[in-house]
Amino acid sequence: MWYECKVKYRKTDDTGTQKVTTEPYLVDAISYTEAESRINEEMKAYVSEEFKITNIKVANYAEIHPFENADRWFKSRVSLMAYDEESGKERKTNMYLLVQANDVKEAYDNTIEVMKGTMGDYTIPAISESPIMDVFPYFSGEEGELEQMEKFNALKASKPENDTMEVEDTMEFDDEVVAESF
Repeated sequence: MWYECKVKYRKTDDTGTQKVTTEPYLVDAISYTEAESRINEEMKAYVSEEFKITNIKVANYAEIHPFENADRWFKSRVSLMAYDEESGKERKTNMYLLVQANDVKEAYDNTIEVMKGTMGDYTIPAISESPIMDVFPYFSGEEGELEQMEKFNALKASKPENDTMEVEDTMEFDDEVVAESF
């Protein structure tokens, strides 16, 4: 689960003047407590002076996609199209991706790249630059962890194609015995 953590600290700009700023960061954690602990650890490496965590909230990103040679984060809204057989209408379900890119066009191209394997129809109605400064994913350092996590997530996300599965009855009964039991 991703948590957006806002951190307030004193930042030195290009001209050498110090300014108090609040910036959002994204942390992979399983609880608010772990998110607070992780952002404290990560910020100690970047900020030499004291800092304050002003807010922690659950982020609404379905997926996070870093790309090489990119320095900014963009929020892509992807609308998945699904046909509702009961009502006979088309439904849209929105999900948000955080994609790394250098500009909006590259963010659009990167979103298309990420969605390439999608079987259903989708549209990308909006892409905007995110205020997220950096993303801190969770890695325990164990070998093969990433591959294991990807397999687990794929299994967890997979669903049977048909919810109502018909089973062929291959059991044989003697008709006389069946008639006597009723």
